[in-house]
Amino acid sequence: MTMILLDAVTKRFSPALAPAVDELSLVMGEGTTTALIGPSGCGKTTTMRMINRLIEPTSGRIVIAGEDVTRSDPVTLRRRIGYVIQQVGLFPHLTIAENVATVPQLLGWPETRIRARVDELLALVGLDPATVRARYPRQLSGGQRQRVGVARALAADPPVMLMDEPFGAIDPIARGRLQDEFKEILRRVRKTVVIVTHDLDEAVKMGDFVAIMKDGRLVQHDTPDAILARPAGDFVRSFVGQDRALRRLGLRRVDDVMTPPTGSRGPSVPRGTNLRDALSVVLAESAPVLIVVAADGTPVGEINRDAFFEGRSAEEPGGSGMRG
Repeated sequence: MTMILLDAVTKRFSPALAPAVDELSLVMGEGTTTALIGPSGCGKTTTMRMINRLIEPTSGRIVIAGEDVTRSDPVTLRRRIGYVIQQVGLFPHLTIAENVATVPQLLGWPETRIRARVDELLALVGLDPATVRARYPRQLSGGQRQRVGVARALAADPPVMLMDEPFGAIDPIARGRLQDEFKEILRRVRKTVVIVTHDLDEAVKMGDFVAIMKDGRLVQHDTPDAILARPAGDFVRSFVGQDRALRRLGLRRVDDVMTPPTGSRGPSVPRGTNLRDALSVVLAESAPVLIVVAADGTPVGEINRDAFFEGRSAEEPGGSGMRG
């Protein structure tokens, strides 16, 4: 089912300038995550902000769950859409609980329901309600504040979430961990998510679909694997880089290619490790075999070094590269 439809959406900030977004048409299915990416000034952030009408489109239609939202009240619309930004945007004078409760209070929820929802969401994003609900944003780390921002965006159970460079202000180590955790959270709560990012690895990791933009236009819209395998033209090929084969390995897990254990010796990685990280271990150890282990360290499979280079052709058939 289609959750978000952009139909020939255009945004001009001035008649004298080229459009920031030019006749953009894009379909986003219910429960999917779409990553918008492209060079600076390509129109990705403008596109996102038109979805919740922080920026008004010049022309075209934006339809959410069958409703043309360009004709609806923007304030009411925004209460139905979760919004997470890079700098989190928490109110510094409110406690964490009060921040998370912002939209439910505006919607008139009873206090008992609000309190239960706040505690539920803080636990969902990995924070102890008893420890953090009475604290203020300044008393939390950057990663913790980002978690609160996600909890607040989920508070009224919106069908759509917009995430604008949500991990950009987090250090690289914490960023990777938060990406993994939030991807799992989004899988569990099943929202339709639009994420704007400048980081291709983040787009490939977080997106069920990736939409690459250039000069306000959609250049390619497809799954991460399809885009890496079949870039639509020189621009996309250059944008995804010469290491796109390695990026594709990051989309698959050791579980996908391992064979039953035979008692071989070699370095080990846990189940669920992506093939890109697994290959790094193999190369660093110059190992002919990699052992895959369960959480208790028991071998559950192994991967011959050659298996990393026996994957599908980079130009495999199937898919046009342009969807929308």
